[in-house]
Amino acid sequence: MAIEAMIHTLFTFALLFSSVVHAATFVVKNNCPQTIWPATLTSGSGQSQLSTTGFQLLSGASRSVDVPAPWTGRIWARTRCFVDSSSRFSCETGDCASGSISCNGAGGIPPATLAEFTLAPNGGMDFYDVSLVDGFNLPASIATVGGTGECQSTACSANVNGVCPTELQVRSGDGSVIGCKSACLAFNEPQYCCTAEFNDPSKCAHSQYSLIFKNQCPQAYSYAYDDKTSTFTCSGSPNYVVTFCP
Repeated sequence: MAIEAMIHTLFTFALLFSSVVHAATFVVKNNCPQTIWPATLTSGSGQSQLSTTGFQLLSGASRSVDVPAPWTGRIWARTRCFVDSSSRFSCETGDCASGSISCNGAGGIPPATLAEFTLAPNGGMDFYDVSLVDGFNLPASIATVGGTGECQSTACSANVNGVCPTELQVRSGDGSVIGCKSACLAFNEPQYCCTAEFNDPSKCAHSQYSLIFKNQCPQAYSYAYDDKTSTFTCSGSPNYVVTFCP
């Protein structure tokens, strides 16, 4: 009986251990000429924040992050970060207002380019996309490593800041354009945000502003109902590479 009890205990432990082993390794790369501060946010119900919610990446550097499954969340990059006179860490784009490099469950203040994921457990189908629904601050891409199915790479490789209309621009103190707001963020009107009477894919279509984003980055989400060409899938528990300034 002692041996049977031991086997049962070991089997139970193995099951528990297998349920918490990470399902994917995310490699976050900085191909930008400047330092960036990537951040992560877990948004799935009942899911814990990742082991890191914010870190520094020098130009050319990369960092690996273990991500469990199931997991729903996002990765974005903060730019032009500094420590102010009150010893608070702040960034000019993508800041999560935590006061530190770690965002600790806080999302980024738009505009910010987002790499979004929903990872399935047990090798099921993952969903991922690059989103400009909250606006743009840096080019970004997502690539899969391994996996089965379509597993297509997706990217917004263009510098949308360079074509951003004046009414959507976010400027730094030196006058340079460091971010481009979405029309929803800039004007907060239902026809741009797909809210109220426009909360329907048949009623909320591309605007003159979302088309600017779409023309620059055809694979990325440009507004809330831009699903057909912007959502990608991969099964079999792939790993992912998220690159800023690909």
